[in-house]
Amino acid sequence: MSSVKKFVSDTVIYGFTTIVSRMLSFLMTPIYLRKFKDAAVYGLYSNLYAWVSMLNAILAFGMETTYFRFLQKVDPKDKQRVFDNSFVVTLMTSLLLLISVFVFIDPITAWFADGGRSEEYTKYIQYFVFILVADALAVVPFAKLRAQGRPIRYSSLKFINIFVTLFSNLFFIVYLPDWTKSSAFWADFAAGWFQEGWIGYVFLSNLLASVLTLLLLTPEILTLRLRIDRPLMKSMLVYSFPILIANISFILNENLDKMFFPKLLPGEYGKTELGIYAAVTKIAVFLNLFVTAFRLGAEPFFFSYAKNENARRTYAKIMEYFVMLMVLVMVGITVNLDWLKDFIRGNELQPDIYWTGLKVVPFILLNFVLLGIYMNLSVWYKLTDQTRFALYISLTGALVTIALNFLLIPIYSYPGAVATTTTAYLVMIGLSLFWGQKYYPIPYHFLKIILYLMSGLGVSLVSFFIFNSNFWIGNGLLLLFSIAIVFSERKNIEQLLLQRKNNLK
Repeated sequence: MSSVKKFVSDTVIYGFTTIVSRMLSFLMTPIYLRKFKDAAVYGLYSNLYAWVSMLNAILAFGMETTYFRFLQKVDPKDKQRVFDNSFVVTLMTSLLLLISVFVFIDPITAWFADGGRSEEYTKYIQYFVFILVADALAVVPFAKLRAQGRPIRYSSLKFINIFVTLFSNLFFIVYLPDWTKSSAFWADFAAGWFQEGWIGYVFLSNLLASVLTLLLLTPEILTLRLRIDRPLMKSMLVYSFPILIANISFILNENLDKMFFPKLLPGEYGKTELGIYAAVTKIAVFLNLFVTAFRLGAEPFFFSYAKNENARRTYAKIMEYFVMLMVLVMVGITVNLDWLKDFIRGNELQPDIYWTGLKVVPFILLNFVLLGIYMNLSVWYKLTDQTRFALYISLTGALVTIALNFLLIPIYSYPGAVATTTTAYLVMIGLSLFWGQKYYPIPYHFLKIILYLMSGLGVSLVSFFIFNSNFWIGNGLLLLFSIAIVFSERKNIEQLLLQRKNNLK
């Protein structure tokens, strides 16, 4: 149990800032939806950030996971070489992107604009290329802080990024428009360049935060020695390449629908449908936060704990607790949709346009649970250095995603996208289980996990579709469900309480 507590501690420390960052995105959503003129603008926002997530994965080149793994494999005196090699890889990918975008800026702009105002899209793309480069170059220095066990500096830099993003957004989107109308000073200040309701200010705010964060990481970057250890680099690239492909495929599973939505459903209708889909997905942010925090805490913990004799039993126990908590959050969000939907209220012209998408929220939440389960299962190929299986699994998932998105989105719009994601994750979970139990068997309690998953989904669907998300009935169901889980876990809870009592003695 102490190992589980250590895992939880790492997850809280390194996941908290990410949780706050995602919460910021969630809290800014109502402002965006009210300040942008229509759902199509929010669709554009979602489309561009979906592409950013893909390019982030490419630029990082799997170096975060690779860095943690090779710190455990090399002699302690060679840890600096691991950092040097990891950073050089992200530096090279960033330079390649920077050159490529500015050489091919016109065709890239034409593809995204698709008949729209190309000069606007040119600005968006220029903002994003520098955001991507700054974020990519920060990946390995941030990983180094985590590996060194420096949570204060890590968290401080992350919070600075969050606050700069927040205040820049508020300045450009909320305060400056009001100030220009009530103050001659601000009216003169904004004259000639300020456009009220322009989505580009969101991207500019992100750019300012990313560049400042990279500058503040200068002490870590200056420890770099621009040298390449060729044998080590070869080993690292062999390890990281399947992870890179897996990460790309993973992003495809999560974001391909948003990336190609405007092409599969062209015109304003497609952008509006994407805006609705992206808005209702924000309601699932709490579950997404849990998954993200888990990933940040799990990866270093799984590697450092792998040599322990009861490691596999610990991993199995973590999976049980993880699914149990995820399912409780899933039910908790679903039964409270009646008031959570106010976070995605539109502007005064279309106040309830986004609410038409609420019907898919229970299934979006289920997809985040499945994603978390897959992350848990992925431990086996990372610990056994068989990352080629990540390639096989994720490529299969990506092929399923591509095929079903192109088949279902033109017919069913975003419900088709949600169904595609569910199918892809189930396929990936099945493949990971099949190979994982063969090469690194972990004693998962499959019956309990499936029971939690299905019962949680059942409660969610009953609350939403039968009782119309009635607050009192839904939360009553949540209370009963929680009591049932506590009763089923009473032995583990008693063991935890007993251990805590003994520790206090």
